[in-house]
Amino acid sequence: MSKIIFMGTPEFSTKVLEMLIAEHEVVAVVTQPDRPVGRKRKLTPPPVKKVAVEHGITVYQPEKLAQSEDLNTLIELNADLIVTAAFGQLLPESLLAAPKLGAINVHASLLPKYRGGAPIHQAIIDGQKETGISIMYMVKKLDAGDVISQRAIEIELQDDVGTMHDKLSFLGANLLKETLPSILNGTNDSITQDDSEATFASNISREDEKINWSLPAEQVYNHIRGLSPWPVAYTVMDGENLKLFASRIEKGKTGVPGTIIETTKKAIIVATGSEDAIALTDIQVSGKKRMLTANYLSGVQTSLVGKVLS
Repeated sequence: MSKIIFMGTPEFSTKVLEMLIAEHEVVAVVTQPDRPVGRKRKLTPPPVKKVAVEHGITVYQPEKLAQSEDLNTLIELNADLIVTAAFGQLLPESLLAAPKLGAINVHASLLPKYRGGAPIHQAIIDGQKETGISIMYMVKKLDAGDVISQRAIEIELQDDVGTMHDKLSFLGANLLKETLPSILNGTNDSITQDDSEATFASNISREDEKINWSLPAEQVYNHIRGLSPWPVAYTVMDGENLKLFASRIEKGKTGVPGTIIETTKKAIIVATGSEDAIALTDIQVSGKKRMLTANYLSGVQTSLVGKVLS
């Protein structure tokens, strides 16, 4: 049985790891260090570590793999293949060259589109109608290796990052399961990416999370769902951040962009830069828990109409 080193970190990676454990010999798992999470800053292991520990697999958690003692240890394992899925670090060339069959990555886009760390978010923000999984050989350049296999999936209008994350996680595990036999026996094909068609999806910054109400309603809608349920889009109301988890487009309602033009029992209606508005249906007010807008409005004592969100 071929020896595989798996490298990944978030929930997206766990389905791939679970498939590998069931089908192959995983000799080591590499993931990010435990991080403080939540208001209480509780030190929490990455989801991939939890899976590895449950199966008794040795886990390595270097802050910087290229500068760690773990690098030589991993090279000396003499693995046949490295498989990565949302690991979060570039691999040193010495490690890429170590396995007999090289290193492959399970990437959540149809490469060469959306190279980088936030391909699911960016595809939704950009209003794409489909995305997918690419399995590719890893090279020193980010997400630029030859593509071994790909499979597309539709992005439906109601999808957000959470729903697409789950769909792509299962798709990635299934496509890898189908693709691995040919990689392990050396019969697979691969296609060189066309760098001229490459687009990029950098990690989401705090500035990227803020809504620009002067944009058309469709773009605002895509922005909100493209950041939900994490890291979450926000706007500012009365000097406080207002997080936006879900919305819908309200046709034919206009006003000065960012102005609350109406409230209903279930939504706050905000004007945009087009002839349509955005109805905010799931929000989080500063200092409060996430709630349906209907619940928030039931406790508001004064009219919100006329307030300007920025």
